[in-house]
Formats: sequence, C-alpha cells, structure tokens
Amino acid sequence: MNKKTSRLQKKAASKSHLNNTSTRAQRKRLLDALIDLGAVNTLYARDRLNILMPAARIKELKNAGHDIFTDRITITDRDGRPHSRVARYVLIKLASNGGSA
Repeated sequence: MNKKTSRLQKKAASKSHLNNTSTRAQRKRLLDALIDLGAVNTLYARDRLNILMPAARIKELKNAGHDIFTDRITITDRDGRPHSRVARYVLIKLASNGGSA
C-alpha cells in the first residue's frame, strides 16, 4: 500500500468526515480521492466516500474547472456481483485557479 492510499484511508476513517453529507463536503472528499488515487469509480464513491450521487459531484467539479475524464468499466462488487458500465472518473488536471471543491 502506498503513502497516498494510506493517507486517504485515514481520512475516510474519520466518522465525522464521512457523516458530513453537504454537497461541498462530498465534492471535497471526491476531489481528495481523485488527487490521492488518480481514479475513483461509482461504487467506491458510494461505499467508501459516502457520496450517493457521484456523477452530480463530478459535474460540479468539472464546472469548477477540473479536467476529469469519465470512462465505463466492468467491476465486481464486494458481494461478488459483476456490474458493467460503471463510471470510472480519472483526474486529468486540477483547475488552474485551484477550483475549490
């Protein structure tokens, strides 16, 4: 496990951090995960980041100037069920103005 992953997991472990469901807090968690991990898929965002509608948060981050690429992948959930066409978001470039989350 690399330092970036462990740092994100420590952040995600904070209950108060995850319990904040304001759109601003969700955007911040998602942007932090994209920075730390490089890519986040819908299931990860829902399960680990407590973001019910990650596509909406991604749209808001794009509107703030962040360059985020979306592709579709097939993944297996933690119960062993396959899911096709799951969105995977990849951070290409942060907004030049810092684009607050």
